[in-house]
Amino acid sequence: MDISAGIQASLAGRYASALFDLASENGTVTAVETDLDKIEAALAESAELAAVTTNPKVSRSDAKKALWGVSAILGVSELTQNFLGVLAHNRRLNQLPKVIRAFRAIAAAQRGEVTAEVTSAHALTDAQLADLKAKLTAREGRTVKLSTKVEPDLLGGLVVTIGSKRIDASIRTRLNSLSQAMKA
Repeated sequence: MDISAGIQASLAGRYASALFDLASENGTVTAVETDLDKIEAALAESAELAAVTTNPKVSRSDAKKALWGVSAILGVSELTQNFLGVLAHNRRLNQLPKVIRAFRAIAAAQRGEVTAEVTSAHALTDAQLADLKAKLTAREGRTVKLSTKVEPDLLGGLVVTIGSKRIDASIRTRLNSLSQAMKA
């Protein structure tokens, strides 16, 4: 499989590539991806857990024990649990969010998917998301997976980011453009 040079060049990308290779050999890519989703949600939900991954004062063994305990509660696979142990042993737990993003990118590329980050002023309805997904899939020529977030500062419209491409159809940007044009 061809992995982009940008992913391979980063530390997190190298760890994600190694995890992806192991998961591919075992046929558990989807399971590992699900495990990483659970871990990411746990990190977002628990400030204490996030502190364990970023605090340099936490010993390697304590970090490993904490993550293994959380892994057991979340029901993650042995491969993912062992991988977290390797990150803890190598003092790379602070890279975990980047590793998760890189793993997702590698898995999506392998499936022929692309992720579009959609930022809107208000939460989009399921019908709007389905319509947007269909239009982006037609435009990109491959399956598009949507990742949404709400940013009220946009005032209205959307900002869609697919890889290095950005489509900014927000009212905030239009107002800024109009303001600049009026100044000239």
